[in-house]
Amino acid sequence: MSRIVLPLSLLVLSLAACSGPAPDEQQQAVAQSEQRAEAAATSTPDAAPPADANACDATQAQWIVGKTPTEADTTQAKGDAGASSVRLLKPDQAVTMEFNAARLNIEVDDQGVAVSVRCG
Repeated sequence: MSRIVLPLSLLVLSLAACSGPAPDEQQQAVAQSEQRAEAAATSTPDAAPPADANACDATQAQWIVGKTPTEADTTQAKGDAGASSVRLLKPDQAVTMEFNAARLNIEVDDQGVAVSVRCG
């Protein structure tokens, strides 16, 4: 009876070796991420989130990118975006992390040139 078990176990081991390698964690994570993205793209929200009347629209202030903003520029950008406040963010400057939908953030580089505009 031991003669039958030995060839059978060799057969099982050889079949296991023939199957491809199991996907590693990175491949599994990528596959799961793609599945979630596809599900999010195909699902339709039941209702659009309510628009905040005080929220700003940074697209209206994009004209400031590439300029060295003056106080008049930041005031104009604030008005264009419909923001209730504005702040100039310099490189490596400590900032609070709370989200304020009615605040316009103008990020500048080391030379003081605006590189991005966003609300929050």
